[in-house]
Amino acid sequence: MRIFVYGAGVLGSLYAAKLQEAGNDVTIQARGKRLDEIKTRGIILEHTLKRAITVTQVKAVERLEPDEVYGLILVLMRRNQVTSTLPALSANKRSPSVLFMVNNSSGYEEWIQAVGRERLLTGFAGAGGSRKDGVVHYHIVSGRLQTTTIGEIDGQITPRVKMLANLFQQAGFPTTISSNMLAWQKYHVAWVSPIANALYMAGGDGRQLARRAEIVELMIDAVREGFKVLKMQGFPVTPSMIGLLETLPKPFLLFVLRQWMRTEHFDIVATRHAMAASDEMRYLSDEFQREAQTVSMQTPSLNRLRDCSAQQ
Repeated sequence: MRIFVYGAGVLGSLYAAKLQEAGNDVTIQARGKRLDEIKTRGIILEHTLKRAITVTQVKAVERLEPDEVYGLILVLMRRNQVTSTLPALSANKRSPSVLFMVNNSSGYEEWIQAVGRERLLTGFAGAGGSRKDGVVHYHIVSGRLQTTTIGEIDGQITPRVKMLANLFQQAGFPTTISSNMLAWQKYHVAWVSPIANALYMAGGDGRQLARRAEIVELMIDAVREGFKVLKMQGFPVTPSMIGLLETLPKPFLLFVLRQWMRTEHFDIVATRHAMAASDEMRYLSDEFQREAQTVSMQTPSLNRLRDCSAQQ
């Protein structure tokens, strides 16, 4: 398939390289120094655990041209950067599918207006990492924890979404189709945003956060408040597995999370992203706080965690 990847950060670079290696014809959008790096050196990936390094040559361009036709346009950018891409996506009307793999708790109306309801798909990446000196250090999350997740905005399991799920599977990404991506993304923000804010309170160090039981407990309370907000709005817990953050006894959950925060896995999938994308995480925190204000319940832990992290 001919694929255009919008965004050449960690995730955009990773998905572009893996999709190219799987036999697709991939073009990636990049700017400035990153555009020069990809043109001259290719996309360099290093697996954070295995330390295996690959170099993949991918066509890199500065912009999406209106008259180009791609089987898929894949948007992998920070939430607070997406609005700037919408005019170019809107102008390219001949590409049939535009998949936004972007954090989002506020809904899809802006994206629908830009690309049209019939072209829009949404999802989320099942990977994480960081980039240094042109090298993307990545980790593809276990399918038992978080798969690459995609879906139609109306929840239908269409031939198109099945084909795209197979496309990602062939590229090495465990993939799941969701029948309620909006609920999935809202709950995702409801638990990752408090984790990020807790990290900021602890100085951006997972091991230091693990030592601060009072911050981790505040984080758990904030997650649970967020889940209650979403339930009051009528959104079911999605995926069902994350309901454990709400139902497990707090002392046990506190112990498990503190153990996780001491690991390299937490550093890769949580700390590095939270620190590299602090602008996005604070944007999402503020976005979710506005959403919480639409229901008739108090959110003292969410408020305290956000306010304290903002002072760091």
